[in-house]
Amino acid sequence: MDIKKFFKTEFGGLKRFEAIGLLLVFAVIFVNAFFVKDSIVAVVSAVCGILYSTYAGKGKVVCYFFGLCGTFCYSYLSFVNGVYGNLVLYMCYYFPMQVAGIFEWRKHLKQETKEIIKKELTPVQKLKLGVFAIFACIVTIITIKYFHGSSPVFDGITTVFSVFGMYLTVKRCIEQWIMWMIVNSLSAIMWLNLILHGAKAYSTFIMWVVYFALAVYFYICWRKEISAKS
Repeated sequence: MDIKKFFKTEFGGLKRFEAIGLLLVFAVIFVNAFFVKDSIVAVVSAVCGILYSTYAGKGKVVCYFFGLCGTFCYSYLSFVNGVYGNLVLYMCYYFPMQVAGIFEWRKHLKQETKEIIKKELTPVQKLKLGVFAIFACIVTIITIKYFHGSSPVFDGITTVFSVFGMYLTVKRCIEQWIMWMIVNSLSAIMWLNLILHGAKAYSTFIMWVVYFALAVYFYICWRKEISAKS
């Protein structure tokens, strides 16, 4: 394997403003971590998570390798802070789905750019997804309350929408970004509340805010690409 070509193919394709944006975000995370003595695990989780979202948005298979590292770090943070819905989600679902994503995406790559071929759900599929998601949210919230989780509503909704979001990511569907907008905004609020109550996870909060911005940005990018093919 040509290592140089591999790195150019997988890590290339970032626009200048995207690369500058990433550097600025990482600078904020590192400076913040230094001054507030943030958890090292939270910093690594944030960096890997942001790289995962960025390269998932660019349609690059390498995103899943960052995702796997971020999964282990975020699982630890969820356990320490009592966010058990997210803990189960990441270890029992995200990990195997990201491994599956590597193989699934490799089957649907554009020959010239090695980016995935993107698609959209049908109206009927969207309706079924919405109904099932609402039902799953109700069941999950009740379950987390039973086990005395720290944020049952936020934890329950983000857990369910993350399940659907990850599935849609592996299936290359644009609707994943709508799911991630909901998950990321609620997760940012949830972690801000935990920080206000003493949790040292500032980098994790910043990560979720950046995730939300990336979800909006890549939804617009994918919409333009899908519309251009129609």
